[in-house]
Amino acid sequence: MQETEQVGALIKNDAVVLGLLLALLAAIFYTSNSSKPIFKKFYSVVPMLLLCYFLPSLLTTFNIVDGEHSQLYFMASRYLLPASLVLLTLSINLKEVFKLGSKALIMFLTGTVGVIIGGPLAILAASAINPDLVGGAGPDAVWRGMTTIAGSWIGGGANQAAMYEIFKPSDHLYSIMITVDVLVAEVWMAILLIGVGKSKQIDKHFKADASSVMQLKDHMHEFSQRIARIPSSTDIMVIAAIGLGVTGFAHLVSDWIAPYIEVHAPALNKFSLTSKFFWLIILSTTIGIALSFTKLRNYEGAGASKIGTIFIYILVATIGMKMDVGKIFDNLGLFLVGGIWMAIHVILLLIVGKLIRAPYFFLAVGSKANIGGAASAPVVAAAFHPSLAPVGVLLAVLGYALGTYGAWMCGLLMQVAAH
Repeated sequence: MQETEQVGALIKNDAVVLGLLLALLAAIFYTSNSSKPIFKKFYSVVPMLLLCYFLPSLLTTFNIVDGEHSQLYFMASRYLLPASLVLLTLSINLKEVFKLGSKALIMFLTGTVGVIIGGPLAILAASAINPDLVGGAGPDAVWRGMTTIAGSWIGGGANQAAMYEIFKPSDHLYSIMITVDVLVAEVWMAILLIGVGKSKQIDKHFKADASSVMQLKDHMHEFSQRIARIPSSTDIMVIAAIGLGVTGFAHLVSDWIAPYIEVHAPALNKFSLTSKFFWLIILSTTIGIALSFTKLRNYEGAGASKIGTIFIYILVATIGMKMDVGKIFDNLGLFLVGGIWMAIHVILLLIVGKLIRAPYFFLAVGSKANIGGAASAPVVAAAFHPSLAPVGVLLAVLGYALGTYGAWMCGLLMQVAAH
């Protein structure tokens, strides 16, 4: 992996940064499993995953590392994320996943609608407070920049890039919008992770029946316990080969298929089908599910999902490192607009969740399958239980498919609202 020269940050070498992140993760894992009362009390309030996410952001905020120019997120999202998806789907029971029913899909689509209508409503609300917040003309029109957030919040990076090409905001505006996108989304992620620890109380308030989620979790745990064994070096090598071998194959195929579609069927760009990352996630997940029907499924007993979970946590730390909390104060007005937009998405999810009595799991994963896509939906799902990560992936894939359409509609509505 190429080292990056970072300006201004105290630590400029990605190898050192990776070591620092792993030391942080190890300290969090160790203390969260400690029997000392002080740690037990602390982790009963603060979720472990939230710390894995928040502490790396402080390294960027205090200029110890440069999260923006580091290549670690690229490495984790392109190598470790696909490998973790393979290892986490390896033991999945697809029949049990389908038993989760339609509520997961309804909450996901509610999240999508929340983003589409939230954009124009946020513009109208902000213009009532201060019209200059959502003003600008030509490429600097704020609504143009907001279309890139819509692309990211319904699909992901590929959809965001598509909106940049379609609505053509200025580069300066685009860079501000990326900051708004990341920070508002990450604050919401932190709130969702806090909610994971209180999911039983939330389900009780919603009068939700979470039995289908619990059943899937119990079945996966039971299967893991039944085939559990002490892993040998051979087991660990085979697990690494399954995860990273499939990732390598997925890269090989996506490097061929995405450019082929771009040349021969450019119209499919609106479905993200010309994105290599899209194919990487689809192929890794599909192959992982296919392998769950073979004897390789038994490698779960040697810790396949545990290694997949470690990969996910490294990804979480690199995502957290991209968040500079200090930047919120640079563009407070636009963060207000982003906050209103996110609030509309959340309120709609809460209303529909209450109406259909959806478990908190479906609300959290349905939201993150939109706002964050394949990089963070499985993270939130795995916070409930590692075996539930594939549910997040399957919904995130839907987000990629709908992302460009939904964001384009949102962009047109925002254009009307801004005028």
